[in-house]
Amino acid sequence: MKTKSIIIYALPAAVIAIPTLPIYIILPQLYGSELGLGLTVTGFVLLFARLFDTVSDPIVGIASDRFTIFGNSRKPWIAMGGVISGIGLFMLLVPPDGIGPGYLLGWSIFLYCGWTMVSVPYLAWGAELSSDYSERTRITAWREALSLFGFISAGAIIAGAASFGLANREAIRLLAWISIVLGLPAFCMLLVFVSEVKHISPQTERIKYNYKNLWGDLRHNYVFLRLLTAWFFNGLANGIPAALFLLFLQYKLGATEEQKAFLILIYFASAVLCIPLWRYLSDRYGKHRIWSAAMLLASGVFAFVPLIPDGGLIAFSIVCGITGGALGADLILPPALQADVIGYSQFKFGRRNGGLLFSLWGLGTKFALAISVGIALPGVELAGFDPKSPNPEGVFALALIYSLVPAVLKLIAVGLVWNFPLDERRVGIIEKAIGRIKL
Repeated sequence: MKTKSIIIYALPAAVIAIPTLPIYIILPQLYGSELGLGLTVTGFVLLFARLFDTVSDPIVGIASDRFTIFGNSRKPWIAMGGVISGIGLFMLLVPPDGIGPGYLLGWSIFLYCGWTMVSVPYLAWGAELSSDYSERTRITAWREALSLFGFISAGAIIAGAASFGLANREAIRLLAWISIVLGLPAFCMLLVFVSEVKHISPQTERIKYNYKNLWGDLRHNYVFLRLLTAWFFNGLANGIPAALFLLFLQYKLGATEEQKAFLILIYFASAVLCIPLWRYLSDRYGKHRIWSAAMLLASGVFAFVPLIPDGGLIAFSIVCGITGGALGADLILPPALQADVIGYSQFKFGRRNGGLLFSLWGLGTKFALAISVGIALPGVELAGFDPKSPNPEGVFALALIYSLVPAVLKLIAVGLVWNFPLDERRVGIIEKAIGRIKL
């Protein structure tokens, strides 16, 4: 696949990433404080909206596998979802005065629905763009690198807006407009210039709409369940330090706001810079082994975090650089392995179910993030950490949970994927077998 086509496919990922910062981080403060809904009401409303979001994932996944419009199954959903997302984003980030909880709930569900209609078919489409083991990594590398670029750009825009004296609400409005203005050409280019690839065999053509045994197939798809479980444990391992990151910086390291921003920048910039390295190594030694190596690297570095002295910002900046680099492998290699699993699933079960598998992949991500917060915050409190009256024992417990629990969880994930059965040789055999029975 030509690099130009891959870049066009990956461009919407940057646009999708831009509003994630205000939606997930700034939105609670905007509605709970500035617009006067109250933090408790805002929290419950957003919780309900996100619960609905988890239900919509498999529905969209199955629908995008099952139904075609004008010969396409991914593009129509992305087009409709893009329009819905644009409207929902504007209404949610540029709200009028005097709104109530119903406004937040309705437009949150509207936006999440649009995002699901985009993200699930978009990821499945990316997995279908190539049947080559290495090129699948190349596609995910471009997509995730541009996604990180969009996220970092959003943070830079907010910081720049503040330096120019713009209020928080004005900065969010600016991000909404940037997302919509850039999203229109990015999605149009995707839909016009990138073709859907049909990997359908005669067997699949006959039974692709028969979902009577769909969940039975999933239960017996041990390769997918193994990868999904590893992805879930690694998601927990990434989510726990993310939930405790600011607490650790404030109470263990005494970081200022500027230092916090700098450390976050180091983390995500390292992820972007290391993506080409992980892609190169995975082509030589295999995706599952290099992902395992990256998780082992992160675990080893996390093990030293409790030894960092109070105020050890230089030592922790090194930790951020290394673990951020390992994040690059987390972002590109598991989705590329998932693309291989989709080919295996089609070959074994005769069903085109990339949308469903990626919807369950998304559910795994969402549940891991939710559970990690539920483990991390109560866990540090039970261990004796109190932000209102911190003591050395409580701060040390915070450091242990921040670092050692994720290290152990990553080791569990390594155990699941170290001998993952879909290597380059086996994937090549599967794709050749699928090619022999294509229409």
